Amino acid sequence: MRVMVTGGAGFIGSALVRHLVGTVGADVLNIDKLTYAGNLASLSSVENAANYRFLRADICDRAAMQEAFASFRPEIVMHLAAESHVDRSISGAGDFIQTNIVGTFSLLDAARGYWDGLEAEAKSAFRFLHVSTDEVYGSLGDDGLFEEVTAYDPSSPYSASKAASDHLAIAWHRTYGLPVVVSNCSNNYGPFHFPEKLIPLMILNALEGKPLPVYGNGANIRDWLYVEDHARALFTIASRGRPGEKYNVGGRNERRNIEVVERICAILDSVFPGKEAHSRLITNVTDRPGHDARYAIDATKLETELGWKAEENFDSGIEKTVRWYLDNEWWWRPLRDNVYSGERLGTFKGR
Repeated sequence: MRVMVTGGAGFIGSALVRHLVGTVGADVLNIDKLTYAGNLASLSSVENAANYRFLRADICDRAAMQEAFASFRPEIVMHLAAESHVDRSISGAGDFIQTNIVGTFSLLDAARGYWDGLEAEAKSAFRFLHVSTDEVYGSLGDDGLFEEVTAYDPSSPYSASKAASDHLAIAWHRTYGLPVVVSNCSNNYGPFHFPEKLIPLMILNALEGKPLPVYGNGANIRDWLYVEDHARALFTIASRGRPGEKYNVGGRNERRNIEVVERICAILDSVFPGKEAHSRLITNVTDRPGHDARYAIDATKLETELGWKAEENFDSGIEKTVRWYLDNEWWWRPLRDNVYSGERLGTFKGR
């Protein structure tokens, strides 16, 4: 099986590539531009595998994408390449529009040209998985869950750009017949997570005795999904999902942000004790603009139709994650020292 993965040097992408190369045994082409969040060190365990190859390229480069399709001849495309940090989209939306919308168009168009030229059997078997986020649905109240039929209501430049790319992917199926499947996931966490995101930022700040900034009162709720569970789900959807359908991927692990931070502190108190409790570092800061109150995914369709189940609950997954960061300073230290040291992102003049 030949699988093309875009964004395979990112957090979720690298977990997916490791799963495809190591567990599935697929022949994988990883295409990544290697922006600040792309890190080939996350793929050190598979970089020398005979069934893995890497291409540094921008998905917006149509000629490069057409050449990649022609030379690799994928049976499945799994499209994860995206700008993904909400805070960065607030102060710099342009990159999100270019990569997430224009880049997705470029890739879809290259895929359509390649697919049109396939023989009947290969054409029928081909799949294009567009990987998206639950943030396209907007914000939930105290009750209810995001379902595949939930109306889109994005709040940030990031989620708006992903919503646009979702619509493009479905349009390419409905208009041109390209066998597209779309997935929308809840918040991921786990090993190799770039330290700008909540969980790795809290872990690393706590290890260094720095403040743990919590937006507002920390009451915002997210549904947490262990990244390796998500990687399994993505391959399941790409290989068995029905063209034109959407599948929500969630861990059924809703937590308030303050509860997440407090749990990290409690684990660190146990495995990395200091003179005082790590929770003393928690600091409430001004909330970010357009901060959605609650996300929660209904993954019933994926669970019942395709038989996927999350293997980690939040308590088991967060302990594994904390311990991984304690044991793998070789991976995160260069990022903290040279790429992102933990400063606040997503502010703009007048806020």
